[in-house]
Amino acid sequence: MSCNETIILKTRELTREVPKNGSVIRTVDSLTFEFNKGLVYNVVGPSGAGKSSFLRLLNRLDEPTGGEVLYYDKPVTSYAPTDLRRKISMLFQIPYLFPGTVRDNLSFCCSGKQEFDADFHLRRVGLKAEYADMGADDLSVGEKQRVALARSLFLEPDVLLLDEPTSALDPTSSRKIEELILSLARELCLTVIMVTHNPDQALRLGGKGLLMVKGKLIESGDTAELLTDPSSDLGRRYVSKELE
Repeated sequence: MSCNETIILKTRELTREVPKNGSVIRTVDSLTFEFNKGLVYNVVGPSGAGKSSFLRLLNRLDEPTGGEVLYYDKPVTSYAPTDLRRKISMLFQIPYLFPGTVRDNLSFCCSGKQEFDADFHLRRVGLKAEYADMGADDLSVGEKQRVALARSLFLEPDVLLLDEPTSALDPTSSRKIEELILSLARELCLTVIMVTHNPDQALRLGGKGLLMVKGKLIESGDTAELLTDPSSDLGRRYVSKELE
């Protein structure tokens, strides 16, 4: 069985409800989907669609109020949260690095490892070896995002969750991160699930797309088809920018 034929992550009727203004709203509403290993998935939709809320349920940063997430056919609740997040890692809009050097940040997740090659992990995300001894506070946002990515990859995750990781970057840096994501997905057979508010970015990344509106999965398929020839009325309204 090839890399892309393996189903690595499933959601079944996944639901999350949160209190708001004295009532309860569903940020994720009965969402069922299967993710294959080694593919890139773009989660798109208008603001308030529940995209980030959905992402946070996949590695238990938040807990659902209904349904379940399965990782290799086992409920994610059967894994210790720390162990689960090593295999289903997440990067956020603003990268967080610990005080100290880049090397300190990389070695933080590597306790118990007999050998640690900072140069290798930096090169893998497109940074030169001399970055290892630079202070984390001296890096640009784009460089910090690469270091955060290198730190996640050291743990050899199967799934990488990305919550708008380029939203704070300039267009050139954003393109470089996009190219890096695609390269790593191919090289490592890594499943990438990325939330983006930018349809053009989703088109550049390609792969598969999921359109969410008001917590519901409206349609899914090839990203290019989803964003150029959607099959649903809500999909057409989203593409024509009627949904904000």
